[in-house]
Amino acid sequence: MKATGLKKYTDFLVKETETLLNIDSPTGYTENAAAWVQSEFEKLGFEARLTHKGGVLVSLGGEDRDHGLLLEAHVDTLGGMVAEIKGNGRLRLTNLGGMNPNNAETENVRVVTKFNGIYEGTFQLCNASIHVNGEYNNIKRGWDTCEVVLDEDVTKKEDTERLGIAVGDIVCFEPNVRITKSGYIKSRFLDDKLSVGILLGLAKYIHDGKIVPKRALYAHITVFEEVGHGGAGNVPAGCTEALSVDMGCVGEGLQCTEKQVSICAKDSGGPYSYPVVKGLIEAAKASGADYAVDIYPHYGSDVEATLDAGHDLRHGLIGAGVYASHGYERSHRDGAENVLRLLIAYALA
Repeated sequence: MKATGLKKYTDFLVKETETLLNIDSPTGYTENAAAWVQSEFEKLGFEARLTHKGGVLVSLGGEDRDHGLLLEAHVDTLGGMVAEIKGNGRLRLTNLGGMNPNNAETENVRVVTKFNGIYEGTFQLCNASIHVNGEYNNIKRGWDTCEVVLDEDVTKKEDTERLGIAVGDIVCFEPNVRITKSGYIKSRFLDDKLSVGILLGLAKYIHDGKIVPKRALYAHITVFEEVGHGGAGNVPAGCTEALSVDMGCVGEGLQCTEKQVSICAKDSGGPYSYPVVKGLIEAAKASGADYAVDIYPHYGSDVEATLDAGHDLRHGLIGAGVYASHGYERSHRDGAENVLRLLIAYALA
């Protein structure tokens, strides 16, 4: 299936992605984002339910219920958690997922308390003034050498505790969303909110065209991918294949750019199903999607968690090319559109 007229769907998915990026959802704190995703699928006329784990399972229709296809993307992101209230009232953090303090330094954060609202602050190197700290350039950035400086009048542990901040509270890092006139999408956490936006774009395409897929089609928006078990459950009966729609890697030694759809042949968990990889390449060629095939050296996906949980499925992985993963990430609307084009050709054929 060679789709035409995709611009309005790309416009739609980019706008949906922008909205979702601005809803904080570090892994373990995803209720607001999941509720928004559920509502957006329901607005398009699809049945969407929250799973016990907190994800969103969507039925996108389809005829053949014995050979269903499950599309997986995740709404949980990297973040932090309060590990200690220090004697000076500042916060030592522990990471949620692969949040890296090296590229989070000086970022604005929101501390979400369990019972006492949200407080703002900044993630800084301890003793962060370069005019004071002569070792500023030599200090290795880490969770023990950086801290959250609260934008409140606190100078000791008791001051912070009186605000209601406690160990175990969630810390959300500012995404800093930018969409340029040239089509680049820059933000933290494009991994994997861009893919959620793409699946919403696919749902709108199905809705507008009154399309009934030949095989049953489902979307599972997971909420614990960043810690390894997002896709471990909630596989609908009759599914024989699962496709993780996640970020495509861009970097030295790889072919993909931010303007392409990446088809992953192998990652840290091993090779993806050969018939699926071959079928994705054939669909990309037939649809005119600009694509690259790559091997990701440091990567794991939702669909591998699905297999690890014992489900008998063929599996694959695709995504829009994303540069600077787990940092301040960049992709392009062309890459998102190429993922959408490939999904239309592969999932709706």
